[in-house]
Amino acid sequence: METTTTLQILRATIGNPAARKILRSISCFCEKCQKNRIEVALELYTGIRNDACLKCKLAEKAISGILKTGSNAFGISSSQMKEKFSDPSWRKGLASVLTGIARFGIQKPFVSGAPFLVVWDITYACNLKCKHCYANAGGPLENELTTEEAKQVIDKLDRVSVPIIAFSGGEPLVRKDIFELTKYAHDKGIYVAIATNGTLITKSKAREMKEAGVQFTQISLDGASAETHDSFRGINGVYEKTIRGIRNCVDEGFFVNIATTATKYNYMEVPKIVDLCEELGVNWFMAYNFVPTGRGKFISENDLTPDEREQVLKDLWGRLKNGGKVNILSTAPQFARVALETEINKNEKTIPTHFFNPQLSSKLMSLSEFIGGCGCGRFYCAIRPNGNIEPCVFFPLTVGNIKEDDFEDLWINNSVLKDLRNKDILEGNCGKCDYRYYCGGCRARAYGYTGNYLSLDPGCILNKEVLGEIEK
Repeated sequence: METTTTLQILRATIGNPAARKILRSISCFCEKCQKNRIEVALELYTGIRNDACLKCKLAEKAISGILKTGSNAFGISSSQMKEKFSDPSWRKGLASVLTGIARFGIQKPFVSGAPFLVVWDITYACNLKCKHCYANAGGPLENELTTEEAKQVIDKLDRVSVPIIAFSGGEPLVRKDIFELTKYAHDKGIYVAIATNGTLITKSKAREMKEAGVQFTQISLDGASAETHDSFRGINGVYEKTIRGIRNCVDEGFFVNIATTATKYNYMEVPKIVDLCEELGVNWFMAYNFVPTGRGKFISENDLTPDEREQVLKDLWGRLKNGGKVNILSTAPQFARVALETEINKNEKTIPTHFFNPQLSSKLMSLSEFIGGCGCGRFYCAIRPNGNIEPCVFFPLTVGNIKEDDFEDLWINNSVLKDLRNKDILEGNCGKCDYRYYCGGCRARAYGYTGNYLSLDPGCILNKEVLGEIEK
């Protein structure tokens, strides 16, 4: 079977014009049932809901047919389907996928009907002074959203079936109403994450987080020693508090992700940080790209060279393939290209596709092109404390404001977001690269270094001939 067959099946089934017309008719908010019609249909399908309006009942028949096709194609039983979609965030996720197909078709890479993930800087108040902070955080903005305004934002995100909200900052745990907001989002069926420096997470705070609906914690750790971490974070003594916070989150049963921004300060310690992650019992280690924005502009000379980044990604790939207790990911979209080049002659390939490491046979390889690399503006977006909407937290280009703009219309029609979704209009090597649908380069880095979000990513080793070795 050719690698294109998977996408051909999708195009022939749910991606054909007739099916997309049906999907468009049901991928909308139902005022009577007060949810996205696809979510209501899935509640009927799983037995969670017993009754609904006539249109939502008709939608359930369409969704049942789609799920039956999917279960036959991918070998998933009906009971497994119903088990998965008993989770409200999974229902929102499928609603977003099907809405994306209805609106944008089966394209490479895929564009979801609403962001799968919204990273929301809920405040710029912070208790640390990190050298690389993209938000230049320290004190709150004068016009940060109030509690009621923030709840209205959650309502808007729920209305378009956003499955995941990650509350970030600054330090989100210093905001007094943070748990009121996480609980409000959780009660709407949204999967709630918090990105934190971990220093404030005592045992009692971890329990409070769990009770307030938080399910996922991302904790920043930029060194395997106090010397490295404290230097990067700007305050002595925070390493021990961060490690304590990680342990408390693990003990409380959160899904724990350790995030490390790789720079010249610490990249040689990355293997030791992964070792520490295994010792601590966390779920994920994620190597973050350095992006020259916020305070990061002032330390751009400590960005990795293309060769250094390539070596870090190769080492991480080797570590992932050799197995271990911790799943390894990276926000560097080149991670997928490194994996494909390494595994080129193997029938089974694990392909990192930006926050996800699916193992795919040669028959399903085209799915990794479908999922795609850099997801800013097509799979996720960011919201600032004042409601400004940006393609990514590392990408300070305002495309709208959640208080003032129709979020759904902006996601569909904004010209910047449309550009970011089209990997064929990228400039330089990124636009010609055979891996552009798997990778596409980091658009935030392109913007940070050149001011042009369509420019080539200067961190990729494949761009060295154009740029020369980058001296920073």
